[in-house]
Amino acid sequence: MPQTLIVETAPLTIGQPDILVVYAGEGQPPEGLGGTIWAGTGLDWQAVAETAGFKGKQGQVLDLVAPPNAPAKRLMVLGSGKDEAVGLTAWTDRGGSLMGKLAGARAATVSVVLDGTDASPAAVAELAAGLRLRHYKFDKYKSEANGENGAATLKVVLHVADPAATSAAVADRGAVVEGTLLARDLVNEPANVLGPVEFAGIAGNLEEYGVEVEILEPKDMEKLGMRSLLAVARGSVRPARLVVMRWTGAGKDSQPVAFVGKGVVFDTGGISIKPAASMEDMKGDMGGAAAVTGLMQALARRKAKVNAVGVIGLVENMPDGDATRPGDIVRAMSGTTIEIINTDAEGRLVLADALWYTQDRFKPQFMVNLATLTGAISVALGNDHAGLFSNNDELAARLAAAGLAVNEKVWRLPMGPAYDKLIESRFADIKNSAGRPASSITAAHFLSRFVNKVPWAHLDIAGTAFGVPASETNGGWASGFGVALLDRLVRDHYEG
Repeated sequence: MPQTLIVETAPLTIGQPDILVVYAGEGQPPEGLGGTIWAGTGLDWQAVAETAGFKGKQGQVLDLVAPPNAPAKRLMVLGSGKDEAVGLTAWTDRGGSLMGKLAGARAATVSVVLDGTDASPAAVAELAAGLRLRHYKFDKYKSEANGENGAATLKVVLHVADPAATSAAVADRGAVVEGTLLARDLVNEPANVLGPVEFAGIAGNLEEYGVEVEILEPKDMEKLGMRSLLAVARGSVRPARLVVMRWTGAGKDSQPVAFVGKGVVFDTGGISIKPAASMEDMKGDMGGAAAVTGLMQALARRKAKVNAVGVIGLVENMPDGDATRPGDIVRAMSGTTIEIINTDAEGRLVLADALWYTQDRFKPQFMVNLATLTGAISVALGNDHAGLFSNNDELAARLAAAGLAVNEKVWRLPMGPAYDKLIESRFADIKNSAGRPASSITAAHFLSRFVNKVPWAHLDIAGTAFGVPASETNGGWASGFGVALLDRLVRDHYEG
């Protein structure tokens, strides 16, 4: 069974935990209650620190088993770095680092002393977030639990000066963490388990949190003229779905904000089939839809004072006798005709109809779409930034600032008439691929044809949603990228 993690806040009164954690700055002994606890052991701080080579740098740990007179079986002193104010994302990393230290400790109860001057409720909430994010594992298909910590439940108590305010901050931030973990789960699921119908069913579960969910089937999309989206699904025996999620937190008359996600549950490339190497990773080609679903859960769980719409197009791109061919021409919901040059440029075909439907039906303040759209964006930006394209400078600037605030960074790339000209087709209004040069940019221009005059941003998350390296807050592969970023955008600018 997977280990359950419980994180709680409590006053500065320590019981008898298995592990007691205190912090010490660079070149400094533990301060506050942590200093009092250390003094109670009777050990010489300078001698112990010098012997262990502990200098208090961020991430360092001094781990003492059964220290004399300590109210715990083990005392961990963690380095908190230089004595200066740190940003909130540093506290998230600090929580992840702590979880990494606890993973092999075989403890059931842990008390963490946080009475430093910079341990604000928001900072402690980030530490709690880091704990949960690092604790995440996707091991449901392993025959035996391979957890490093033998305890079935790990309880971490954060001892703070203001438990009430801190508890509220932890719960608020925790709603976003749970949204991120939902997105990770969706991306990690194998495609034989998570098809369009199954994904739509998971989105439907958000009704538990007050989200209104509507699921469109192929016959519904056919009536609406969504032949661009449906063209991608033709080669699969698994029928497409379009899911509409609505959170009404600001009154029915308030203009909504909108988020649209690409949900290709598996992408073979279709007739333009991909090479076999790493094709297994294409179960993650629905990272955009996963992020939108996680975001909608987060907004609902924290009762965000905003009206938000999430729309996800769910398909599987497979080759068979009925699959769309290169050279075919389809008509999108907008009326635009599209020449299919490459059936592996399928995500933009899904988003074309999803974007048009969203702006036409909901008249949002803005639209942000997320998609694992192009391999080229990974070549350009690697795993550290998502690509940002936009028709609106203010929206782009707000996204960039939100990304820096939550460490889900974006980098804006250019758009312009010269690039737009490249998607013109000899036989139709536009074509779905302009070839390799500037392919991430021409893909963005394709999407821009379906947003009308609505302020819009496209996030190409092919390098950040899956296949990412391990970090302080993630064991690697699926990241849940986009949930925290877009929640921060909403918090900072669009809540009433």
